[in-house]
Amino acid sequence: MTHGKKTAKDASARGEAATRKPRKTRARVPASAPGADGHNPFRTLMRRSRAPEPATLVIFGVTGDLAKRKLLPAVFGLWQDGLLGSAFNIVGVGRQEMTDEAFKDFAIEALRSSKETDTPQPGALEKFRELLYYEFGDFAGDEVYDLVGRELDRAEEAHGGRKNALFYLSTPPSLFEPISAGLGRLGLADESEGWRRIVIEKPFGHDLKSARELNDALHRVWDESQVYRIDHYLGKETVQNLMAIRFGNAIFEPLWNRGYVDHVQITAAEDLGLEGRAGYYEEAGVVRDMLQNHLMQLFALTAMEAPAAFDADAIRDEKVKVLRAVKPIPRGRVKGVAVRGQYGPGTLYGDRVPGYQEEPNVKPGSATPTYVAVKLEVDNWRWQGVPFFLRTGKRLPKKVTEIAVVFKRPPLGIFPGGLERNVLAFRIQPDEGVSLKFSSKSPGQEMVLREVVMDFRYDAFGAQLESPYSRLLLDAMLGDATLFPREDEVDHAWQIVMGILSAWEGDSPADSPTADFPNYPAGTWGPDEADELIGPDRRWRRL
Repeated sequence: MTHGKKTAKDASARGEAATRKPRKTRARVPASAPGADGHNPFRTLMRRSRAPEPATLVIFGVTGDLAKRKLLPAVFGLWQDGLLGSAFNIVGVGRQEMTDEAFKDFAIEALRSSKETDTPQPGALEKFRELLYYEFGDFAGDEVYDLVGRELDRAEEAHGGRKNALFYLSTPPSLFEPISAGLGRLGLADESEGWRRIVIEKPFGHDLKSARELNDALHRVWDESQVYRIDHYLGKETVQNLMAIRFGNAIFEPLWNRGYVDHVQITAAEDLGLEGRAGYYEEAGVVRDMLQNHLMQLFALTAMEAPAAFDADAIRDEKVKVLRAVKPIPRGRVKGVAVRGQYGPGTLYGDRVPGYQEEPNVKPGSATPTYVAVKLEVDNWRWQGVPFFLRTGKRLPKKVTEIAVVFKRPPLGIFPGGLERNVLAFRIQPDEGVSLKFSSKSPGQEMVLREVVMDFRYDAFGAQLESPYSRLLLDAMLGDATLFPREDEVDHAWQIVMGILSAWEGDSPADSPTADFPNYPAGTWGPDEADELIGPDRRWRRL
C-alpha cells in the first residue's frame, strides 16, 4: 500500500484554500422573468445563508459512478456558492490505488464532464482542486481508517478547529456494515472532538430482515441521531413544496381528505433501460429499486397529517403514522392490489430498443420485474376509502415523476357534457412545478365548459434549481435530518412491500398475478393489467 505524499506546503495550501470566499454567480435569470427594470420579484426572498462549521467530507467509493456524476458536482456547487464555511476539505476513499495528484485530476475531469456541474468561475476548479485528498485501502482492514483518522488530524491543524466529519458511503450495500464497523473500531464515530455523521446510500437492506440487521449493525457504532439515510427524491424542491403548498395555503388543506379527494396517483416513469446495471438490477428489481424507498417517501409526505412543528422529529413522526396506517398486503391480497411487468422490445423516441431479457448480463428467462403498480389503502379518519395508486417502471414513454391529487366531481351535473375531475399535480421531474386543472366556460353564446390549467414553473424564480444532493449534503453537515428517513420509517416501508415480494418471489405461483414476461413493449405505459388495477371509472394520467 502506498499513500500520496503530503508536505507542510500541502497543509498550508489547504489552509489558504479554506480562507478563500468564492463569489456567488449560480443564478440564471431567464429573459422573461424580470420586470422592465430587471428586477424579478420572485427572487426577493431567496437567500443562501446556511453555512456549516468547518468540516471534512469523507466519501467512501469516490471513484464510483454516483460520486463522479452527482456528489462531486454537488459539493463543488456548494463550495462555489460559498456555503461550505471558511474551512472545508474532501477526502476521497477508494480501493483503487492512486496518489493525491491522480485523484485531483480524476475529480476535476469528473466535474468537467458531469452535466450536474455549475458553470465554473474563472480559476474555481484550480482552487477547488486544492481541497481534495485521497486514501486507498481494503475496507475490511484497519489501515485505511487509520489513514482517514490522520486526515482528520491534519484538517484540525489546518482549520484550527474541531474534527467535524461527514462520512458518505457511496459504495455497494455489502460494504455499509464493514465500513461502519471499521470507523467504529478506530474511534472515528466518537464525537468528543467534533460532530461525526454517516450518510447511507440506498438500497437500505434487501428485505425487512436485512434492513433491521443493517440498522442493528449501525447502532453498534452510531447513535440514531448520527445516521442519515439518504433518498435524493426528498431533496427536490417540488417535494418540499408539497408541504409548503398544502400547509401554507388555506385553500388546499381543507380539501385534502376523503370528502373531496377521489384518489391520488404517484408516478415515477423512467425512459432508460438498464444502462449497464444488470448486476444490481437483477437482484433488486423495481420494487426494491423504486417502490420501497422513493415512492413510499412521496406517498408518506402526501398522506401525512400536519406536523406540530417544522422540524425533523415532528415531520418524521407524522410520516411514520401514515405508513403504519396502510392496510397490510398479505400474499392473498396481492393479486387485487399489485401489478408487475417486464418490458420487451419496442420503440422509444422513434428508435428500436431491446427488451429487458436482451440487455447485457441479464439471465435468460429472467423473472425480474421492471414495472410495478400498486394500490394502497390508508385506514385512518382522513383517507378512509381514498385509494393511492403508485406506479413506476423502466422503458416507459418518457422520464417524468409526478404526484397528482385527483378530486371528486361536483355532486350535481348541471352542465351539458359532464365534467372532468379537478387535478392538483406536483411535477417533481424533469420540469419542476405545480399545476391545477379545472373547468372553465369557453368563449361564446353557449354554456360549454372545457378544461384549463394554471401552471407554476420553478424557473419563474429566475435561478437554477440546486441539485438534490447539494441540498441533502448541506443539511447533513448542518445536522438537519428533516429530509432523511428515520429507522422506523424504513422499517414500516419494508413491512408494506414484503407481502408483495413474498408473493412474487415465494414458492407459491398461484399467488402471483402474472409471470408471463415480457408483458409490455418498451415505449408504452406498462401492462394492460395496470389499467384494470385503477378501475373502470378512473384512468392513469397521460403524462
